[in-house]
Amino acid sequence: MSKAVTYASYLRVDELLDLQTPRSGDNQHAEHDETLFIIIHQVYELWFKQLLHEIDYVAANLRKNDTAHVTRTIRRILTILKTVVAQIDVLETMTPLEFNAFRGFLDSASGFQSAQFREMEFALGYKRPALLAHHPEESTGRARLEIRYHAPTLWDAFLTYLALNGYPVPTDLLARDVTQSLEPSPGLQVILIQIYRENPTISGVCELLLDMDEGLQEWRYRHVKMVSRTIGSKGGTGGSAGVDYLSKTIQPLFPDLWAIRAQL
Repeated sequence: MSKAVTYASYLRVDELLDLQTPRSGDNQHAEHDETLFIIIHQVYELWFKQLLHEIDYVAANLRKNDTAHVTRTIRRILTILKTVVAQIDVLETMTPLEFNAFRGFLDSASGFQSAQFREMEFALGYKRPALLAHHPEESTGRARLEIRYHAPTLWDAFLTYLALNGYPVPTDLLARDVTQSLEPSPGLQVILIQIYRENPTISGVCELLLDMDEGLQEWRYRHVKMVSRTIGSKGGTGGSAGVDYLSKTIQPLFPDLWAIRAQL
């Protein structure tokens, strides 16, 4: 007879709690704040997994022209993003001295190497093929990134959604090279302005996409400020450029939705 499912067995709690292994020493003698640092970043990876799950669901429902599920799922994404941003408040309870006490044990490890975060960028249309080189060719992360790199983005699904609703999306956009990052389209902007003026349902979807864009930028901004107050102008772990690099990543994902603001 099979064992009854319990809270611990369903969530695999024992295995989960065994994943925090500080490198500065065993749990009795490790630097105190390394455990916090590990847990925060493991939780980030879990949220990134959920965000990818939800982004894919939004894209699928855009292609089905299912506005109700699109709006409900984006609202969930926005709530998750707020939670992700709030985690920085916890991380900022750690002082620079407390971080530097174990920073050397990170060796070449860096948040720059998060394959799931890069997957999320690719899924949202921010594609940079050079990032693939930061992941070993035989790794699971590299394989997943290769798939995301060659796959249509959430914005491509949104363009399909507009076409399904009778809007004349330029053919070159519907057939664009999806391995390229998104670029502004004056032709599409004319259509978006029309939508804002006459279709509150679809303009509501546009605003939710803009909220998502802004939410990710907010996370990036808070992350930059957190890194700045923790390590200042030092280079990041793993050879990354630290604050200078992170600051350059704060940019819109969906440029057309920002470009039309002055014309509404």
